[in-house]
Amino acid sequence: MATKHEQILQYIDRLPIGTKISVRQIAKDLDVSEGTAYRAIKEAETQGYVSTIERVGTVRIEKKQKENIERLTFAEVVNIVDGHVVGGREGLHKTLNKFVIGAMQLEAMMRYIDAGSLLIVGNRYQAHKIALQQGAAVLITGGFDTSEEVKRLADQLALPIISSSYDTFTVASMINRAIYDRLIKKEIVMVEDILKPLAETPVLLPTDTVAKWHQYTELYQDTRFPVVDEQMRLIGIVTSKDIIGHEETATIDKVMTKNPITTSPRVSVASSAHLMVWEGIELLPVVDNYRKLVGVLSRNDVLKALQYTAKQPQMSETFPNLIMSHFREERQGDQLVYKGEVTPQMTNHLGTIASGIMTTVMVEAACNLLRLQRRGDMVPENITVYFLKPVQMESQIEVRPRLMDISRRFGKVEVCVYHGDQQVGQAMVTAQIIDR
Repeated sequence: MATKHEQILQYIDRLPIGTKISVRQIAKDLDVSEGTAYRAIKEAETQGYVSTIERVGTVRIEKKQKENIERLTFAEVVNIVDGHVVGGREGLHKTLNKFVIGAMQLEAMMRYIDAGSLLIVGNRYQAHKIALQQGAAVLITGGFDTSEEVKRLADQLALPIISSSYDTFTVASMINRAIYDRLIKKEIVMVEDILKPLAETPVLLPTDTVAKWHQYTELYQDTRFPVVDEQMRLIGIVTSKDIIGHEETATIDKVMTKNPITTSPRVSVASSAHLMVWEGIELLPVVDNYRKLVGVLSRNDVLKALQYTAKQPQMSETFPNLIMSHFREERQGDQLVYKGEVTPQMTNHLGTIASGIMTTVMVEAACNLLRLQRRGDMVPENITVYFLKPVQMESQIEVRPRLMDISRRFGKVEVCVYHGDQQVGQAMVTAQIIDR
């Protein structure tokens, strides 16, 4: 029997794309309290199939698949640019394919506009009208409005007209930044992307016997199974170590490991891999917020995912990538050295290198050295910074990592940073090595 919260989520999921949703209406339709309805709507928003827009309300939108995560809906654009909708509200759930900046003559502008585009332009009413006629939505910059005729056309075609107080350059930058952030998210493999779903996961009940565990091991060629109650809530896990010394008639609830370590679908695979290595476990149950079993994650699943991501071309850069792009790797005999310049973006308000940047550089240098010794992903476990000295903007620095100790699972590196002959930083970095 599903809880009221789950029933509301299922109800929202069945609503047609573009449907307006209100707390009061859902509470009335499903005979639940408004507080329960509100919490379920917020959960749906977190899961990505509902969007809340100022002055419009909450709208059912299409949940993005991983491969289309960089595509934005017009509802999301409204939130990104702090805009408001002046027409075509019924089309907010639609997805934009590209955006066009209308900084040219009208005839030239129209060559670039097609269905699914977003025209970013000022108070040029004729451009608004023609863009709508060609199947494009319009984002008006500078806080301007449009004509009543254009608004009626937008409503008729269900194509949004959005007004934002920001200028054209700022709006374009904000949308670009949102797409760029999504590309980074797309590269990060989550547990929900690789888990074995519940439909394919063999489970045991607490009332089952050890004899059934033996049947499962022969049938599924595995020795680890989650244990659930009648509501499919996880209550334990049973492995071959738990079974040793018990009669076949013993019930599973007497031999299982209770309250096992779990993860959730929206956790990164790297984080889960770290947990599995640290705790020495081979099977990680995946549960939702109510401890209902969603699926399981095996060590083999994790290793395959890490191998896959290692082979993928990088489409975007994170802050550590951007910082290290200013450093070049050199060899001085057996010593690995990174040389680079302190750029203005790396400094604090005093014009010296920020402590966070210096720490990042030392950690990245340490992990790069460990990668030369072991194939795998490096997860920093402990960073001890002994000292940092101010380094001025545009100064040249050298980062010298030195391997202190390495085993199959861990590595320890001492990192020294120099400006000329003066030592300006020193740290000890311990990292966990996750094999691929």
